[in-house]
Amino acid sequence: MTPAARRVLEAAAKLFYERGIHAVGVDLIAAEAGVTKKTLYDRFGSKEQIVVEYLADRDERWRAFLAPYLDAAPNPAARVLAVFDASRAWATPYSPKGCSMVNAHAEISDPAHPAYAIIIAQKQWMLDLFTGLVAEIAPHRAGPLGRTLMLIHEGALVAHGLHTFPDPIGHAREQARSLLADADAEAGADAGDRAAKR
Repeated sequence: MTPAARRVLEAAAKLFYERGIHAVGVDLIAAEAGVTKKTLYDRFGSKEQIVVEYLADRDERWRAFLAPYLDAAPNPAARVLAVFDASRAWATPYSPKGCSMVNAHAEISDPAHPAYAIIIAQKQWMLDLFTGLVAEIAPHRAGPLGRTLMLIHEGALVAHGLHTFPDPIGHAREQARSLLADADAEAGADAGDRAAKR
């Protein structure tokens, strides 16, 4: 990406997140980036493509931000909690108004929009991440438990953006920890039952 194109994307990202996608036009993006509209269209082709690249870039940066938290966690339960730790560390500097994907979905609900697939794929990735992690703890309950953790996490992101109460992501982490402890205890009991039947 050329320096001018990078400036366009950075300006668009800031404006889209702060003001909303529909409220921001290409004239404003070009002015904020210090480029001509021709330069903007030469690189991106359309505002829709800028939205796609904005959301794809946010997703890529979030995954890169999360990776060291997951790598440093010693076991599956700790990795689940590490997702909440990473979200908490990410939220204030990068998402003070809540999740960019949720915010974008409020404006882009048409599956035909090219950015729609980015939004849905990012949330599916998060669900798959939670489900995969808990499959190592409670394999027979991985689907429902993964969905529950996803709901807790997403609710915390929304509450953070709304400033409903202090530290919703920290609160969600504690709920997740309790849920994991219950699942671990249940898995241990199931293993004991199976051993007793042998």
